[in-house]
Amino acid sequence: MSAVNAKVSGIAGRYATALFELASDAKQLDAVAADLATIKTSMEESADLARLIRSPLVSRDDQERAILAVLEMLGVSDLVRRFVGTVAQNRRLFALGGMIDAFGRLLSAERGEVVASVKSAKKLTQKQLDALSKELKTAIGSDVAVEAEIDESLIGGLVVKVGSRMIDSSIRTKLQNLKFAMKGVG
Repeated sequence: MSAVNAKVSGIAGRYATALFELASDAKQLDAVAADLATIKTSMEESADLARLIRSPLVSRDDQERAILAVLEMLGVSDLVRRFVGTVAQNRRLFALGGMIDAFGRLLSAERGEVVASVKSAKKLTQKQLDALSKELKTAIGSDVAVEAEIDESLIGGLVVKVGSRMIDSSIRTKLQNLKFAMKGVG
């Protein structure tokens, strides 16, 4: 599967495709992916940054100036700064997280990787993510890119989705199954 055939759609997909093509032409796919990962981590860890990105109340110019200052502090490449600046000018910063995810899917497709969506109750360590990726590679037979997400409602365990297959080992689901089983007793 090539990046062209990867499933990305909507605003996020269009912008991610444009960035992917620019990065590919400039032979900077890995550098752009690393910069985007840094931005995504910052968005997840900073409520102020998340608010800035999502708020329609902040003017276009203020939003652009602020996000470019953040990107400068993060040390991201000129290509990524220009891209995010364009996104801000077009008032599409609210979709930046989706753009980053779509870029990741395009990159995985380009590399021939399968993307696994993993939800956990707590943030997984890099060691846990590496072990999970290794296990999935063994089970699936190809390289696996893991997209980790936190869902505290799971209580514990994991929900792993690869393509149309899903493995749910969350405590929430186990408790729900136990509740259903107990209804039939007595």
